[in-house]
Amino acid sequence: MATGRRMSRKAPPVNVNVSVNVSSSVRTLFLGIDRTGKIVQHDRAASKILARSSDDLLGVHLNDITSQAHGEPGAAAVARLGERDREPFAALLDAVRGDREGNAVLTVALADGGTAEAVVTVKPMQTNGSGVAAFVILQIPVPSSERFVDPALMRDMLLRDTFTGIDDTLDFSDLAEKLMSKMVPAFCTAGDLLVLESLVGDNEFPAHGPDGNNPLRRLAVAHDQADPAWQAAFPTGEILRYPPASPYVRCIESGKPVLEHAFTPDMARKLANAWRRKPVRNLMADVSMLVLPLVAKGTTLGFFCCIRQPGTRRFDAYDMEMGMEFASRAAVFFDNARRYNREHATALTLQRSMLPTGLTAPSSVEVKHRYLPGSKLVEVGGDWYESIKLPGARVALVVGDVAGHGVRAAVTMGRLRTAIQTLAMLELPPAESLQQLDELMQSLGEREPHFATCAYAVYDAVTGECELAVAGHLPPLVVHPDGRSELLTVTPSPPLGVGDGLVETQRFTVEDGSLFVLYTDGLVESKDRDITDGLERLQNAFGPGSPTAPLEDLCKTSLDGVYSDAQRDDIAVLIARLRRIPEDHRICWTLVPEFPSVRQARVMIREPLMRWGLEDLVPVTELLVSELVTNAIKYANGDILLRLVLEIDSLVCEVHDSSPALPRVLQVDRDAENGRGLHVVSQLATRWGARRTHVGKVVWCEQTVPEAVMEALAATAIATTEVRPTMEESPLEVLAEAAALMLPR
Repeated sequence: MATGRRMSRKAPPVNVNVSVNVSSSVRTLFLGIDRTGKIVQHDRAASKILARSSDDLLGVHLNDITSQAHGEPGAAAVARLGERDREPFAALLDAVRGDREGNAVLTVALADGGTAEAVVTVKPMQTNGSGVAAFVILQIPVPSSERFVDPALMRDMLLRDTFTGIDDTLDFSDLAEKLMSKMVPAFCTAGDLLVLESLVGDNEFPAHGPDGNNPLRRLAVAHDQADPAWQAAFPTGEILRYPPASPYVRCIESGKPVLEHAFTPDMARKLANAWRRKPVRNLMADVSMLVLPLVAKGTTLGFFCCIRQPGTRRFDAYDMEMGMEFASRAAVFFDNARRYNREHATALTLQRSMLPTGLTAPSSVEVKHRYLPGSKLVEVGGDWYESIKLPGARVALVVGDVAGHGVRAAVTMGRLRTAIQTLAMLELPPAESLQQLDELMQSLGEREPHFATCAYAVYDAVTGECELAVAGHLPPLVVHPDGRSELLTVTPSPPLGVGDGLVETQRFTVEDGSLFVLYTDGLVESKDRDITDGLERLQNAFGPGSPTAPLEDLCKTSLDGVYSDAQRDDIAVLIARLRRIPEDHRICWTLVPEFPSVRQARVMIREPLMRWGLEDLVPVTELLVSELVTNAIKYANGDILLRLVLEIDSLVCEVHDSSPALPRVLQVDRDAENGRGLHVVSQLATRWGARRTHVGKVVWCEQTVPEAVMEALAATAIATTEVRPTMEESPLEVLAEAAALMLPR
């Protein structure tokens, strides 16, 4: 620093601790002033930049370096300045006297005879006897002709500390913004960063067309003067294609930098016409352009488009080498972000595919659920839930919990979900299904120890009976129509995969309109809460009005208080409102095991089918009933139960008998007279099947209801849900009137 005569030669050196952002577009000067605003120190470069020599700077007032007061003494200069011009000086001096930092923008006179708007910052100093009361930092824009001249300064600004702060950035947009903030203004006056759309889209790997003309997405755009015209002409987030044979396409095709020393007006016009944007022609005319590819592991991911506007030094081969070093390092970070996003998307897709995308149930049963993973990093854990519609207006309700967290538990959960869906469609009883799952868990445990708990219930919407089996799981909660709630008493059994414990099935009748709640232990247990308190809280969540409340609201209520638990387990909740199929949509007959009962069955089904508007199905249904009843008479003992159930989309015919032997389709000879009954059933019915019960078996077949009847049934279901019958009009009368609407006229 050059020092004024007023300072003592014995004065201790002043400790300058100023942090200034160095930029190739800004020159920084340091001055020392006293409390009156006179300059007593300056750095060596001040006389080369400002319109005063080194000797002239010392002792003059700070305002003497401005363009308005250049060449006048301090007092005269201040007197000549208007009130508005004196305000910045007064604010700066007041900051010095108040021992605080101050800022202002002043127009300073330069050595080349021009002027520039300088950002002036004063920082008060604590000195021991020196005349320096504050240091003044002037940040003066560099003239366009002098920008990008010093290659060492450009390299230092472009590459030093650029990549140390972005090593943990995995978002493409954030990464692009940070890189462009370094590229502009250190290397160019404007620029943008584009990557292949396939990189940020759904494709797993960047795709290249045969001609290199690929859709690109602009992730960031920057201009050193923040000119809004550039953002308007080159909007961030835009997906675009460049004209064939343009510098951009050549860069993508070759994976090498492309230098356009002067982007001709004709090239600018072609680009503007291709995008139908007239401002592009003026913005790109006569600029110097350098396109730097982002190449990682031999694959071009995108490119930087660097622009130097007219008046600045144009790009050359050294700039190309320097820019490629920057682009090569940046490509590594984009490749890391690409791989992370691809793996993250793959993991989420696999995890989400393990959870049900839609719950199914009979038309009279309403089911809702909630699932909360225990970790923010993994969206799916070991908890799962299912609601599977079964033939004959039945539904399987399942909730399970695999021990552990994270991906391993989720993989095991996915296997159990697949197995439980298969077992449910085989119509095995709940206890037998859990026994099969136990064997599966034991075989999986040979490779990797695992165990799981599960509650499996099957509700029959015709009889109102529920079968329940539990393997080491918490008891379900039943909320009666009057608001009373109780935790069911379940038979203890070990979790799946633990041992040879016996799983038993419990049967009970559910009152019409009751709530059936299945849940995992994460809902009622945590590290700071006892499970007994959690079960009590769960029961209190279902108050007197809960049986008629919306299930969505009940799901939210059941989860109150668990969101704030930072160390909670995975949570799965399944709430079902159980109602029986309306009486007018189900009918049962008891038949004696004699062959005349076959004709009797055919006669009996005609009246309900006509009443339901299904007269077109009468011939086929009579034939199906004949075959099923005949098989029951031939191979079973005791009375036979024939049941018809009308659902919104199907008509189910069931034949119950006392024999546990399941029928099977026989491979009969061409000339055989018997054994084709089930062949006929499989051809005429949409689907058919058989299942064992605790008293025998059921053989059933299903037919699709005509679309017109289906729409009428759906409208009836909505009407009976929204409008409750009055005392003068019974539910049977409401259903009878709705059924009458479906009859042909």
